[in-house]
Formats: sequence, structure tokens, C-alpha cells
Amino acid sequence: MSEPGFIGEDGWYSSACRLPSPNFEVRPGGMEPTLIVVHNISLPPDEFGGSAVTELFQNRLDHDAHPYYDQLRDMRVSSHFVIRRDGVIEQYVSCNERAWHAGLSNFFGRERCNDFSVGIELEGSDTSAFEDAQYVSLNQVVRAVTQRYPIDAVAGHSDIAPGRKTDPGPHFDWLRLQHDCELPLQYFPYFAKA
Repeated sequence: MSEPGFIGEDGWYSSACRLPSPNFEVRPGGMEPTLIVVHNISLPPDEFGGSAVTELFQNRLDHDAHPYYDQLRDMRVSSHFVIRRDGVIEQYVSCNERAWHAGLSNFFGRERCNDFSVGIELEGSDTSAFEDAQYVSLNQVVRAVTQRYPIDAVAGHSDIAPGRKTDPGPHFDWLRLQHDCELPLQYFPYFAKA
């Protein structure tokens, strides 16, 4: 796990391992992020560790290394953060920039969530519980992002892309995140509705 850090003016988290991705763009019109989107990711699915996620986000994935990777050949994706099973925090895109994590998405009528969100991937899957170390690191990142930007909501990928995405999945503890981050329940509009 990393020590708590801060987001600098450059949009990089001081306690993250920087692994820059080429898959990003300037946010439109100088827009600042107001939404945090929580995801899960594992490559191959349900297998943890290894470098495949980094290679995917950096367009270096060997698509012949596993049968599942063949469907990823034309994908150009990224996220701002990945939090590994042991709590290590990796950052791929500055929070000042638009990462490519949400895809076709809608947040209460506002489309193109990549434009106004920060994406945080937890190494995991819909079939496994997340590790305590991941919640600790997630709490640190969410706190840093909310201190730096005018964030007013936190959602899951499944909330902004229902029917298309299922992450962070049924094992993600929204109540724990809300409690640990000490954010008002109004920051969690989908969780509050449940």
C-alpha cells in the first residue's frame, strides 16, 4: 500500500506509480471532473497479477498470449488509476485529462462521462471480493481527487452504462467506501437509491 498522497496541479497523484498511457485527450472546454467512476478489471478475466492491464492501457498487449485477448485487438482504453490487489496505486492518465474508461455512458442525462469523470479501476472481478488493502488505497485516492476537483458524485461503471457493464460488481462494498471517505450519502446517488 502507498502512503496517502495528493493530486498536484499537473493532475498526478503523488503516491502513485506513474505508468503513462497514450490513450487520453484534453477534456473539452477546460472541463474539470465532477464524477468518480469505480470499475473492476482483470486480464485474463478472474486472474490477478501480471502486467496485462498495464500492457492494454499502453497499447502493448500481446493479443496472442491468451485466447481472451483476441477480442481486445482494436481497443484503445485507459483509466486514470488502477489499484492492485495489494493496494499498490498505479496512475496512467493525469486527472486533468480525459481517460478512456467509461465508453458509451450516461450520468443522469449527461452523456460522455469520460469528459467529466475520473476512472478508478480495482484489480478484481464480479466474482471475487476486494482486498482490505484496495479499500484503503481507494479511500486515499478518492479523498485526494475530491480535495483537488469539484467532485460531487461517485458511481459504478454499471450505474453509468447499465446493461452494458456490471462492474465494480456485487462484491464491492459501497457502504464501506462512503463511510471510510466520510462523504455525504448524496455523493452516492445510485447507492442511495438502492
